[in-house]
Amino acid sequence: MLNGILVIDKAKGMTSADVVYHLRKALHIKKIGHAGTLDPDVTGVLPIAIGQATKLIELMHTQNKKYVGEGIFGYATDSYDISGTTLATKKMTEPLAAKIITQGMQSFVGKIEQVPPIYSAVRVNGKHLYEYARAGIEVERPKRQVNVLAYDLTAQPVFDKEKGQEEFAFVIECSKGTYVRSLVNDLGDKLGVPAVMSTLRRTASSGFDLSQAVSLDEIVADPSRAAQLIQPIDAFFKNYTQVDLTMDQWLKVKNGAAIALETDANQVALRYNNKVKAIYQKDAEKYRPNLMLLQNE
Repeated sequence: MLNGILVIDKAKGMTSADVVYHLRKALHIKKIGHAGTLDPDVTGVLPIAIGQATKLIELMHTQNKKYVGEGIFGYATDSYDISGTTLATKKMTEPLAAKIITQGMQSFVGKIEQVPPIYSAVRVNGKHLYEYARAGIEVERPKRQVNVLAYDLTAQPVFDKEKGQEEFAFVIECSKGTYVRSLVNDLGDKLGVPAVMSTLRRTASSGFDLSQAVSLDEIVADPSRAAQLIQPIDAFFKNYTQVDLTMDQWLKVKNGAAIALETDANQVALRYNNKVKAIYQKDAEKYRPNLMLLQNE
């Protein structure tokens, strides 16, 4: 029985649900799910939780994500990426300086309010925004607070005088719920020229990165490889405060009892026999169960 996180380097053109479907079929496993949806046109890190690790999905969602991508100044679309319908164009006669673009990017760093794209999975009154968009129904999109930790240029922008467009490459680190497409679109608004995201690749998510990733095709072609490539459940908790339990403490934890610990951490990963068995949360003078992983062997 597989238990852990399989880090898939998702290919372009597939949905996150497609990846789960093919893995479930290849590995003959029912308990499987993904953490952090990627749009079909976006490639990169898609963590897949298997077996006991499916209990971690909500925690995995809370981790920051990193992306590299490219955008174009000169036109904008309704979806904020190049797959959408063009809404605005502006033929540029001269390029925006890298310094100006960088200053614009920095204005979005920190905790900001963001409006998601109309073509997104955000729900309003029980329906996804993209359902309203496809039906041609206008709806107010809810603002949400997100945290952008980094938004930087990674190369000198390239200006195409004939097209009147400028291409730029960027790197972004952000919290859950952040739409990178919106950050590109909003950068254009900030600088007074329409902008659209042209490519995007997620390089890290849920504490895992591309160095640990494997293609879906490799697993489907040889399902036995999954056992060698899967990341153990404990790998997710490398940045947690970890406490090794005594036999007496372990007997209490197995029954979900509160325990006293000599630490000030708000949340701790409790280990027994070198395996994380539970996540406990500080509550007054004791720690109480937040997530149980008793079958993590």
